[in-house]
Amino acid sequence: MKSVALHNLGCKVNSYELDVIGQKLEEKGFEIVPFDEKADIYIINTCSVTNIADRKSRQMLHQAKKRNPDAVVVAAGCYVQTATQQVLADAAVDLVVGNNRKKDIAEILEEYLGSREEADKGEKADREIGGDVYGADKKSDRSAEEAGKTLGGKTVIDINKETEYEEMRLGDTAEHTRAYIKIQDGCNQFCSYCIIPYARGRVRSRRQGDIIEEVRGLIRKGFREIVLTGIHISSYGLDFDHGKNPAKGEPFPCGRLLELLRELDYLEGLSRIRLGSLEPRIITPEFTAGLKEIGKLCRHFHLSLQSGCDETLLRMNRHYTTGEYLEKTELLRRAFGNPAVTTDIIVGFPGESEEEFAQTKQFLESINFYEMHVFQYSRREGTVAAGRTDQIPEAVKKARSEALIALAERCSKKFRKDYIGREVEVLFEEGREINGIPCQVGYTGEYIRAVKKTSENLSGKVCRGKLTGFLEDDTLSGNRQSDNLLWFV
Repeated sequence: MKSVALHNLGCKVNSYELDVIGQKLEEKGFEIVPFDEKADIYIINTCSVTNIADRKSRQMLHQAKKRNPDAVVVAAGCYVQTATQQVLADAAVDLVVGNNRKKDIAEILEEYLGSREEADKGEKADREIGGDVYGADKKSDRSAEEAGKTLGGKTVIDINKETEYEEMRLGDTAEHTRAYIKIQDGCNQFCSYCIIPYARGRVRSRRQGDIIEEVRGLIRKGFREIVLTGIHISSYGLDFDHGKNPAKGEPFPCGRLLELLRELDYLEGLSRIRLGSLEPRIITPEFTAGLKEIGKLCRHFHLSLQSGCDETLLRMNRHYTTGEYLEKTELLRRAFGNPAVTTDIIVGFPGESEEEFAQTKQFLESINFYEMHVFQYSRREGTVAAGRTDQIPEAVKKARSEALIALAERCSKKFRKDYIGREVEVLFEEGREINGIPCQVGYTGEYIRAVKKTSENLSGKVCRGKLTGFLEDDTLSGNRQSDNLLWFV
């Protein structure tokens, strides 16, 4: 039995894909071991969203080879797509698998190992496979022909034509009660700072029937909440409905996503449906009215903003204004009362002046977000923004980031404080001791963490009750890790 160690970098989509890869390997008889142990095979699902992500991907590949020089090191994912030349030249890498062939990694490994065993016996394999590139995208910086010449051997390559969704199905997950479900891949937006359309390709949507079947299987395993995720889930069904082009400012066709949500809402045994990150422009009166009809939908909406300044949004190629974004949040609040609205913010984008940053800060204060995920702009070679000459100094980016993180903490505390005294439903996930007292911890539909004093195992159960106060205000606390928890009774 060969041992395999898996490591994921990047987004929830990557994490989902690696979970599926791990399950398929186990089905084939491979033994999954922790990444920090010595293994026969290491698979690193790489990320390429920033230059820093590229560097981390290289570091993990090198760590794997250093841990066991005789191991087979597999590079998969977005870094493979955007930096094929560097990956092929990296002595730490033995196998390269593009995004469109992740579902076949188990079979690819079987073939690779079989051919290597034949070579070890002195029998020349019909084709050289040791340096093969599987599924590298034609948009990468080295063509299949060039890669073959460089390696001096026959390259087996499956060019991603971006015509179909690559079906992968999750049978289980390390999460206790919540499962992430990938419903689409690719992005057509081409924001000026983002490399992902080049790494993931254009929008490809998953068939509704396949999604429903996967969710049914997870319900049978005891999962009660699903989170719909993808590279750009607002584009779900866009490739089914030809002729629409939201990248040029047209409305997103929301019918396919609403239809999927309705079908999921019918499933027995499922308690909650949570949406991943949404494009602000999909929030229309029609879409909001449709969402309100989904009884199991969590009142938690992640609308990616990126900047609170119109001039910066224009340079980012984001296709909406702050005024339009505000309208979208107001639509959601009229329909859902006081839902949790969360967002992403990039600080220090090229050309961001002090005045523009001040506008962003002021706009963020006005929205009353539950959570803000703040990122310092990281230059990504190959994007429009990377070529700009008005880059912001790192010290300035750091200071602006710290200011917005402090603001985010204040906004989050205010939002959670507004829920003290309210009746809510909590889906409990795990047990935990707080200063020696047995407790159960879970989340409300708004994704507020709640804790109940009890020795009863409530994992997977939805309980209705009241939020009564912050742990930090209780003499039982004193632990900063508990500061974002609310007592539930």
